[in-house]
Amino acid sequence: MKFERYGIGIVKGLMVTIMHLLRHPTVSQYPEQRLNTSRRIRGNEFIWDQVKCTGCGTCTKACPQGAIEIVTSTSQEENKYTVDKYQIDTGYCIQCGLCVEACPYEALYLGYAYECAKYQRGELVQTKEMMLESPLRKASGYFSPKRAAKLPKQTLLLERITEKK
Repeated sequence: MKFERYGIGIVKGLMVTIMHLLRHPTVSQYPEQRLNTSRRIRGNEFIWDQVKCTGCGTCTKACPQGAIEIVTSTSQEENKYTVDKYQIDTGYCIQCGLCVEACPYEALYLGYAYECAKYQRGELVQTKEMMLESPLRKASGYFSPKRAAKLPKQTLLLERITEKK
């Protein structure tokens, strides 16, 4: 009696596998197809506006981890601070966004990138030259409703699947 039903479980399992093999996939292929993230994403890169920054250091004081380092000097001719060194150690940063919220001149923004893994610890430090806005490095709309209104709408996986059909 035992040997009459031998292999039925394997056949049932193979049938399920074959059924799903012939179906249209419902997941996106991650590296090739990327979804638009939220307009207000708190990614792990920073965008710094050199023109708006006055070197007041409010962002440094607001950071709970102490990840922001700023060195300023005074300019006698212009009677204002000049930023000599501005860097953020994203290895210590917890992407809380308090530095962006604390900046009174809106000179610091969070970026879109969330895949900034590095092999060495020293590569996680972003200097002021690395944080300038460019076409590849755009600021998100976190804590900036005016900027968020101009950004593309977030896409969902369901919308991408219905577009293909």
